[in-house]
Amino acid sequence: MEPVAIPRRIDDPPHILLWSADEILPMMFGLVIGIIFKQALLCFLIGFAVTNLYKRFRDDHADGVLLHMLYWCGLAKGRARSMKNPFVRNYFP
Repeated sequence: MEPVAIPRRIDDPPHILLWSADEILPMMFGLVIGIIFKQALLCFLIGFAVTNLYKRFRDDHADGVLLHMLYWCGLAKGRARSMKNPFVRNYFP
């Protein structure tokens, strides 16, 4: 009977080969675009470089900082609840 791999943390993203799912996405995107433009190796290497830059950025910052940056730029719409401005003294006109 073979041992079953148990994840160390409950929030770990799924892994594909050596990379997590969010790290392999730029490489696969570069590969698909490279196949379309007949430059698969070049685009895959560009995707690999983007993945390395993303890993460095992700390791140096808090969890979810990229999603927060996308949200504040208006690029990520979520189901976040909005709050009223805490500095307003009177909410009624």
